[in-house]
Amino acid sequence: MATDRTHLTSQEREKSSVFHSWSAQSTLNPLMVAHASGVYVTAEDGTQYLDFSSQLVNTNIGHQHPAVVAAIQEQAATLCTIAPQHGYASRYRAAELILDHSFEGAAKVFFTNGGTEAVEHAVRMARLHTGRHKVLAQYRSYHGATSTSINLTGDPRRWPNDDATAGIVHFFGPFLYRSHFHATTEAEERDRALENLEATIAFEGPSTIAAIILETVPGTAGIMVPPAGFLAGVREICDRYGIVYIADEVMAGFGRTGEWFAYQAHGVTPDLVTFAKGVNSGYVPLGGVVINEAIAATFNDRVYPGGLTYSGHPLACAAAVATIEAFEQESIVENAKRIGDEVLRPGLLALAETHRVIGEVRGLGVFFALELVSDRATKEPLAPYGSSSPAMNEIIAAARAEKLLLFTNFNRIHVVPPCTITDEEARDGLARLDRALAVAAPHYRGS
Repeated sequence: MATDRTHLTSQEREKSSVFHSWSAQSTLNPLMVAHASGVYVTAEDGTQYLDFSSQLVNTNIGHQHPAVVAAIQEQAATLCTIAPQHGYASRYRAAELILDHSFEGAAKVFFTNGGTEAVEHAVRMARLHTGRHKVLAQYRSYHGATSTSINLTGDPRRWPNDDATAGIVHFFGPFLYRSHFHATTEAEERDRALENLEATIAFEGPSTIAAIILETVPGTAGIMVPPAGFLAGVREICDRYGIVYIADEVMAGFGRTGEWFAYQAHGVTPDLVTFAKGVNSGYVPLGGVVINEAIAATFNDRVYPGGLTYSGHPLACAAAVATIEAFEQESIVENAKRIGDEVLRPGLLALAETHRVIGEVRGLGVFFALELVSDRATKEPLAPYGSSSPAMNEIIAAARAEKLLLFTNFNRIHVVPPCTITDEEARDGLARLDRALAVAAPHYRGS
């Protein structure tokens, strides 16, 4: 029986009818959005917010890019949907463009609806290709929220979903600021992390391990750029033991780090690459796996036991084609790199001089994190691992008052605007962030 809801506000209707992810439903206070454009989001009450979050770090090309919107409209007028066993131009063109910007030896693209499905299928391919079952993943990582991908994830969201039967083994990766290896330099951190990884493989049994999956630059877990040589060391270990190297580029790919794919800055060639988010800025859900020649050949005469009704959906692929072409024509990847080097990094380091609550600034491109602490000497986080705190809540509220949308996680602020952001817009965001961080001063206890 239909219920009359016309007397409710739009937010009340949202809260009463929609079940939100990663949330306690009774505490929700969603921003009710009317429209968005470029790096700005406008609420239903007309308030305009500067989007320093790229939503979930996915609107790499900004909101409502006219070429992408037009491509979706044109595709919708021609072919809205078709079963994936058929071929169609928008899908093969999207695959061609992705392969053109991938590694040498990249052979094919398998399309999914998002990043978590991409990870699920990459792991399935690796297991079938090697005939092995175990997969190694880092602590301080996020790989998705479906069965295998949430077990691969190395943060507290895994805990309620992990029954220890998924064949996943976690290990510590390099993170000098909070080193697990008591390292004092990036080189020490790299070498000790690689030694630890190799020891883990030895004790787990190399012949049992199908794959190692790494976010090239871990995103939600803290934007820890790996030290020089670490990924090359992982590649060498994988080659030595016949292990598939999966690069998770769901968040780091498509311009976010100032490269087409983040692994390209490290001179390594993965076997499989998962992608989503920035491939079409989330205008229509899309993800996928870039597959090398050897693994693709495994399924030349052997049925791949997996698929999705909407694999390579025409509207999503048309959006990807238009997005990648805009990246090429408008030098968006180059802009992301320049903004990081010339505006965000120096601007954030300047904020660290002003606000002692900033323990570390790290990142590249339009992919930065501020590690917030209550004491720089002890590095005590401003919120405990896996949770928030009154201090963090005050900062988030102050940012909202400054009309600034932030991506936050535990004790960190992630500065992750669209790759299309201008110098002026980036400096405006930094100024708003500067004012918001002022509320944290009373929570700093160090000298």
